[in-house]
Amino acid sequence: MFLSTFEKQLDGKRRIVVPQEFRALASGPFDGVFCFPSIEADCIEAGGKALFDRYQAVIEELPFGDPLRSALETSILGGACRLAFDTAGRITLPDSLCQDFALTDWVAVVGLGDRFQIWDLAAFRAHRAAQRKAAREGLAALRNQQRAQRQGSAA
Repeated sequence: MFLSTFEKQLDGKRRIVVPQEFRALASGPFDGVFCFPSIEADCIEAGGKALFDRYQAVIEELPFGDPLRSALETSILGGACRLAFDTAGRITLPDSLCQDFALTDWVAVVGLGDRFQIWDLAAFRAHRAAQRKAAREGLAALRNQQRAQRQGSAA
């Protein structure tokens, strides 16, 4: 699993060092990662071949011509890049993705289990604060719902 958050500096050639733990998890048919614009947030989503295959399977479940299939194909397949690791474990981010997500200096590399994301550091800090708030509120609501169900089944 891709775990933890790492702050990395993007160098002048748009390269970042991918954490060694992440490089090991992404190993597959080539020595690198797949990346594309995230569907759920304003960042880059990345992972190994298993992640790419998972998205491909979701796309193939939808009939040809389905608007959702077309949207996913455009967003994921049309936006995907294969980025190989250099000898120092770095990947070079495409200029277009750096521009899309304002990646210019410091970035956050965020593990999310089967994938990881690359964020502008300031944008990630704001996102993380909002996600913590949502997680707290969501967990409290879930606990209240579970209590209510237990009390309802006990009656």
